[in-house]
Amino acid sequence: MKALVLSGGKGTRLRPITHTSAKQLVPVANKPILFYGLEAIAESGINDVGIIVGDTKNEIKSAVGDGSKFGIKVTYIEQEAPLGLAHAVKIAEDFIKGDEFVMYLGDNLIRDGIKALVDEFRKEKPNSQILLARVPNPQQFGVAELKDGKIVRLVEKPKQPKTDLALVGVYMFDKNIFEAVNNIKPSWRGELEITDAIQYLVKKGYNVIPHIISGWWKDTGKLEDMLEANRIILDTLRPCNSGAVENSTIDGKVVIQKGAEVKNSTIRGPAIIGENCKILNSYIGPFTSVYFNTVVENSEIEHSIILENSHIKDVRKIEDSLIGQNVEIFKSRKKPVAYRIMVGDSSKVEII
Repeated sequence: MKALVLSGGKGTRLRPITHTSAKQLVPVANKPILFYGLEAIAESGINDVGIIVGDTKNEIKSAVGDGSKFGIKVTYIEQEAPLGLAHAVKIAEDFIKGDEFVMYLGDNLIRDGIKALVDEFRKEKPNSQILLARVPNPQQFGVAELKDGKIVRLVEKPKQPKTDLALVGVYMFDKNIFEAVNNIKPSWRGELEITDAIQYLVKKGYNVIPHIISGWWKDTGKLEDMLEANRIILDTLRPCNSGAVENSTIDGKVVIQKGAEVKNSTIRGPAIIGENCKILNSYIGPFTSVYFNTVVENSEIEHSIILENSHIKDVRKIEDSLIGQNVEIFKSRKKPVAYRIMVGDSSKVEII
């Protein structure tokens, strides 16, 4: 059995971060989202993995390499444009070579992994197994309609969903999916939709079984979902201090990674401080991740993700925020007193 991991796409809902960085590499609890998926695939016993890449292919390749650090072998498959999930399956046919496979969206997180689901697929041997989860906003997802436990209909992002069962970003297929992706037409979005391909299998009488997951699942395509995923995973961490702490208070589940320095500060977990960070005269509150080589001075941060190589100084309070790489945020001493802001395209700034 193989795996196909989708790591293309433009990540428009996470701009401006994704103007310069692949959305699948944004860290959750100081680990790139994509890595959680690759670890789950390896844990399920699959070691032959194809990764669909697009504009950010060089960044993905640099981060993942040949896959050996995850215990897998990686083949990169280039997609010329984000033309839909079914299109990604279509261009991977030479890699799959008729094998059964798992398709995993690289910006998704599933708490319990996929081993039990892969085992179920191997045992039951359906033509396809799809994962479903109940969500409060089904209009933002592919939605499944069931009758007597069987799939009746799949609709991509319906305006008026008939159920709250969203397709989770993990699918399992046998070779018949290629018949489907080669017989469907692009949707109104100009994409080959995986929901249409699965609907084709259902219509043709193939055995497509649903599995409603009970644990949490997150599509981290939006800021709120990214912060929630960060919160959930941080809460699972075990406290650990591999750095240096001086005249500081550390409360709750706090991970301080190697080379980090915490001085005259309070860190209240769950939180993680990345390698070679400096936290000076500051407060880091619950559900905060500070990535590598970042400096926080005389500031307060809570419920946020701070990416690497950033510098935050003399800022009274930051919360509910995602701050990118190489960012400087500081209190200005210039006269006249004013907000002086340089932000990129698609940015959002809330001022008090």
